Amino acid sequence: MAINQSVRRHLDAFTRGRIIGKLEEGRSVTSGAAEFGIAHSIVSRLWRQFQTTGAAIRGFRSGRPRGTTPEDDRCIVLQARRNRRQTAGEIARHATQATGRPISRFTVARRLHGGGLFARRPVRCVPLTPAHRRRRSLWCREHRNWRDNEWGRVLLTDESRFSLSSDSHRILIWRERGNAIIPRTSLKGTGSVNGTRYCNEILLPYVRLFRGAMGLQFLFMDDNAPCHRTVAAEQLLESENIERMDWPARSPDLNPIEHVWDFLGRRLAAHTLPRVTLRELRLALQDEWAAMPQQFIDTLILSMGRRCETCLAIRGDHIPY
Repeated sequence: MAINQSVRRHLDAFTRGRIIGKLEEGRSVTSGAAEFGIAHSIVSRLWRQFQTTGAAIRGFRSGRPRGTTPEDDRCIVLQARRNRRQTAGEIARHATQATGRPISRFTVARRLHGGGLFARRPVRCVPLTPAHRRRRSLWCREHRNWRDNEWGRVLLTDESRFSLSSDSHRILIWRERGNAIIPRTSLKGTGSVNGTRYCNEILLPYVRLFRGAMGLQFLFMDDNAPCHRTVAAEQLLESENIERMDWPARSPDLNPIEHVWDFLGRRLAAHTLPRVTLRELRLALQDEWAAMPQQFIDTLILSMGRRCETCLAIRGDHIPY
């Protein structure tokens, strides 16, 4: 029987007992090592241990001594929490000066991990690869010369999240607004939007109606979220003869509806009385939507040409809005 290479240095008690039993039967160390698939030296040390102590258990080893004390560990974690921009190297130098003992940045990193702190690079926007930038530039080049009436027939859509607190219990909203249409979601409850909800709560009650009102000139825009690209959603759009606009991946900055969500969020934050129920949040969102100036919506629609030009000027990178 062969023992896996990864466990040769840590034989369990049962395997140690079997090896000792074979040797007590008169087997040689070489044959025992070959039968169990382990090194000759391991069986030899095990046999000498048994002959000397009368036992073949694995002895306790304390391991490498720690370079920091429990008090040092608490100070390292506390310092990182007070200044989260400090690097592990900076904390290590400070700890070395404070304790008089050399403490490496790797030791500091392990102590921070033990305290639940992990290094993360702050991301200010969606990361773009060279392929993403090329597709964004190509899309903007195709739409840079669109006239206002051409953008007016596009139904721009997106999702946003508004919650009563900082947890994940959020409400997705959609609805239509004005002639140059920017929809927002209907308040249908909490949870994430999946393919079924997207068809039943967005495509059927809203997008299909706009398709019927605007006729063959209608153009539907949604992003590349998984719920938007389900088989059910594709089949529904095809059955309703709804043409979908190609949209480059990772391009929320090209969609002017993001400014609508920002407007609603700032208006809600300005309220003096907090919302304590979902109904109050729903009513507050509907009131703020109704009070949103139509000129604000029209200005966002007319900004599409400028967005395309800006994106091309910076070679497909994020638009600095």
